[in-house]
Amino acid sequence: MPAALHAFPCREDNIGVLIQDPTTGACAAIDAPDEAAILKALNETGWRLTDILVTHRHADHVEGIAGLKRRFGCRVVSPAKAADEIPETDEAVAGGATVKVGNLKAQVWDTPGHCRDHIAYWFSDDKVAFAGDTLFTLGCGRVMESTYEEMWASLMKFAKLPSETQVYSGHDYVLSNAKFALAVEPDNAALRARAEEAQAASREGRFLIPTTIGDEKATNPFLRAGEAAIAHAVERDGDGAEAVFKALREWKNRFR
Repeated sequence: MPAALHAFPCREDNIGVLIQDPTTGACAAIDAPDEAAILKALNETGWRLTDILVTHRHADHVEGIAGLKRRFGCRVVSPAKAADEIPETDEAVAGGATVKVGNLKAQVWDTPGHCRDHIAYWFSDDKVAFAGDTLFTLGCGRVMESTYEEMWASLMKFAKLPSETQVYSGHDYVLSNAKFALAVEPDNAALRARAEEAQAASREGRFLIPTTIGDEKATNPFLRAGEAAIAHAVERDGDGAEAVFKALREWKNRFR
C-alpha cells in the first residue's frame, strides 16, 4: 500500500509532515519543530508516532524531539554529522544509508548547503522527497555553513528526480519566494500562474506544499539557473548554471 501523508503548519512558518505505512501502522514525523503541533496532527489522523526523521540540527527542526520521545519512545534518526547535537538520537545516518518506517524505505542523501549536516530522505517507491531547508516551493535555503557549490550540487540531486515527485520542504516561504522569482523572470507564464495560485492558497488558509519537481523546474529560479533568461536577469550571460545560481542566491539574500 502507498504511504499516507499529512502536512500541517508549525510555529511561525515551519511545515510539519507525518508519513505513515498503512500496512504496519508505523509513522514518522519529518523533523520535530513543535511537540504540540505534532500531537495535534497525530490526534487528527489517529496515527501513533514510531519514528522521527531529522533533516538537520537547527533548533526550529528539533525542539519537539525530547517531549515526543518521552511520550512515545519513538526512534530518532539524525544526520551523522550532528548526531551529538540533536537530542535523543538513536540512529545516526549519512548519505547512502537506507531508513525504514515500517515497510516504507527511504534513501538518505547528504545535502549540505543550508548547513553542514543537512540530509534529505527520498522514498523512491512513493516518489516522495523530504527536502528540509534545501529546496523550497519556488526557492531554496540560505547558504549558511557550506559553499554555494555544495548547495548547487544538493539542489541538482532533487532536479534529477522524476517530474511527478512530491517535495515536502521545512518552511512555507511561498509568497516571498514568488515575489523574488517574478522579479527574476517576469515573463514566465507558468510562474505567474503559480504565484496567483500561492496568493489564492494563502487567502484560503492553505499552502503550496508539497510541490512537485516538474513544477519547480518550470518555475523555481534556482532550479532554472541554466536558462538564458535567468542568466540575463543576474547579468551572468555566458556563465555556467552554477555561477548563475550563486549570483541568484546572493541577490535573494538582499532582496526585499
